[in-house]
Amino acid sequence: MLAARRLQNSCPQCTAQILKLYVHSIAEISPATARTTRGSISRTRLRPRRNDARFMSTTPRKFRDEQTENPVEEAQPGQLPDELVEIPENELPPPDEDPEVLVRQAKRMFGDTLPEGYLSEAEYKLYKRLYGAPLRPTKPEDVGFGSFGEAEEADVGNALNNVLLRESEEGTLEEVEYTAQSVSTIIGDGEVVPTEEDLLIARPPSDAQLDYIEANARHEGPRLHQYTTEGQFRTSPRTLHLPRLDFVQPITELLRRTDTKHIRAAAEKNFGGPGLPHSPATPRSSRNIPQKGLGLEAGHHRMSEIDADAFIATALPGIYSSVMSTLVEVRKRLGPEWLRGLLKRKDADGEGPRVLDHGAGGAGLSAWQSVAQAEWDVLRDKGEVTGDQPAGKRTVVVGSNQLRHRLSDFLENTQFLPRLPNYVHSVDNTEKQLDAPEVPQKRKTYDVIIATHLLMPLDKEWRRREVLDNLWSMLSPNGGVLIMLEKGHPRGFEAVADVRDRLLNQFIIPPTAAPPAESTEQETGRVREPGMIVAPCTNHSKCPMYLAPGLSPGRKDFCHFTQRFIRPPFLQRILEAKHRNHEDINFSYIAVRRGMPASSSTSSTSAESSPATTEDNTDDVLNIKSIRQGREATDQAFAGYEGVDPDSPDRPHPLSLPRNILPPIKRHGHITLDLCTPAGTIERWTVPRSFSKQAYHDARKAQWGDLWALGAKTRVRRSVRLGKGIVEGVPIPQDGGVRATRAAMSGKKGRPKVVEMDYDSKGVLSGRRKGVVGQRPERRTKGGRIPPRERNVFKEVEDDLD
Repeated sequence: MLAARRLQNSCPQCTAQILKLYVHSIAEISPATARTTRGSISRTRLRPRRNDARFMSTTPRKFRDEQTENPVEEAQPGQLPDELVEIPENELPPPDEDPEVLVRQAKRMFGDTLPEGYLSEAEYKLYKRLYGAPLRPTKPEDVGFGSFGEAEEADVGNALNNVLLRESEEGTLEEVEYTAQSVSTIIGDGEVVPTEEDLLIARPPSDAQLDYIEANARHEGPRLHQYTTEGQFRTSPRTLHLPRLDFVQPITELLRRTDTKHIRAAAEKNFGGPGLPHSPATPRSSRNIPQKGLGLEAGHHRMSEIDADAFIATALPGIYSSVMSTLVEVRKRLGPEWLRGLLKRKDADGEGPRVLDHGAGGAGLSAWQSVAQAEWDVLRDKGEVTGDQPAGKRTVVVGSNQLRHRLSDFLENTQFLPRLPNYVHSVDNTEKQLDAPEVPQKRKTYDVIIATHLLMPLDKEWRRREVLDNLWSMLSPNGGVLIMLEKGHPRGFEAVADVRDRLLNQFIIPPTAAPPAESTEQETGRVREPGMIVAPCTNHSKCPMYLAPGLSPGRKDFCHFTQRFIRPPFLQRILEAKHRNHEDINFSYIAVRRGMPASSSTSSTSAESSPATTEDNTDDVLNIKSIRQGREATDQAFAGYEGVDPDSPDRPHPLSLPRNILPPIKRHGHITLDLCTPAGTIERWTVPRSFSKQAYHDARKAQWGDLWALGAKTRVRRSVRLGKGIVEGVPIPQDGGVRATRAAMSGKKGRPKVVEMDYDSKGVLSGRRKGVVGQRPERRTKGGRIPPRERNVFKEVEDDLD
């Protein structure tokens, strides 16, 4: 049976059969009629079908009187076949007045729309909680029928007119229309056969019709909880499509003047060979090679024409998708008021947000423009703003003139800088310079700074610190957001984790109840100020995956995320890909806000329930409420917020929920989630089917990177495979893994070497090193394997001295 919303795509025969059942009935339901009719709706039992009954048959059936008896065709207006005849109410159970049943009935009948006044206030509130607000009032075409306006009435009139042909004086035939009076036909039993005009009169559906539609409607199934929807880490749709008009087409036109094989050769030369392992993406076949950053940077000053084409064609699509995923998550966690406040900003520095793209080569600005344009369209539809595009200042750092000329073709109203000004050494130390001007130059500040792939090419620690210091000096102290992004491999994660440690220890005061870390103001001369980590961390303590700073060979567990995007045609040709046209970008990132920490009452994603977070409250940022984190927040999240009302003050804050750091493990009857908790630990939570129907359903739909708010039944501490640290003087963290155990026993770099001594009453006989490194492998001979020879360290030393 076809549902009402699928009637438009059905064949004419199916449409005719369904129209005979409920001809234009749903489209003209008035609120008063629906209310009075629905009040008497009762469950209708369907009579058993006769064995000889046939529906939708194309073969004729002859009866004794040689007449075709079709109960559907001979039924009166509003009359149903025998199978749908309503049984008197005294024979039925009492009517079902459950509001949820009525709400689900309305959803199945009208889809994403709803007639005005169809539901009561309590039922409408339940409708919004289950499905969200309806898009608009229901129209006839929403339920499968055309409009009942003047145009359709004219078509009905034309269909009823009769046409005759007569010969004119010139000998040609001309049409002559005449209207025949519609007369109802009366059969022998006194029953009146309806005319076509009677069939086209819209009538409200009967109780049996509503039950019949509901019984054959498609079952929607359970929906996600509101907190689960708010905590999702993904774009919409999940697979990102690059903007065609503003991104794909301009780049395609730029690459037409160059042969694809030349671009491929230049890309393989700069990005590590076939597959481009040193591009923003890391193919699976090249994950065992040395982990490096981008082979060609946007700030590189010496870039040829073909190198610029290769960078635009191979690096920009991947950087765009990773930055877009990060911006969407930041917008969710800070709420819509953050972005709307930037779009409506008007002060002495100008209008709109000030955005800096450093390292992305313009891809970060393109992603920002897409997010800002979507929010701008919403504000324009509400009448709050005017104009087609949002205002603002956009700046990108590009070192090469060849790359700058190409980017200027599709980056409009953008300022290009060859390098960033160094305010740390120029402006801050003006009094120490002999040729300094009397009035120092005004410092440039930005509301959003997108810094991608800047740290990996720098092998010196002091150079990485200079980059962070300079970017922080250019970030607005009134709620500016800094996004640092690197490739999603262990070396990229370690670079981002080092930035996180420095931000927590030297730059910001987190809005948590726990005491802040020991300050290093005396060493650096920097004053810490209020701030917060927006994403992805939900704690402001030490990262559980970065316990020992520095390089850790053999690291298996690290914090990173993924974003899938559809490759544009030019990238597909360069990679010579034939089996698939999508690509997964892995990246590690951190987003930090300066000067305006969020209060505990700020909600994360809902525009209706999120209190406004504007720049008016920046003067009182020190008197904010502490965000609940630590063990208390973890225990509360483990208990779950399924029963907490979204309007309640006890609703969870995004920074009080754990985050999935790995894809969930889905098994039959239970789901296993690997979560980074607000207490700063990695735990494994299990959500079985017996725990909660809603939690089990949402856990099966959970994805990598989502926040989890519905609790679990069991939890255990998960061992993190951190590899073996090689920093001098720093103990290796013992996480229980095989590599960490061997590293602790090996005594490499900074670990004391232990020598086992064999001695008797005469003195020391031999000595051998303890651990895996000092042991010799077993010997393999023709007679079989024999134990290894014991190693005498003292004899080796004597031989070396001789």
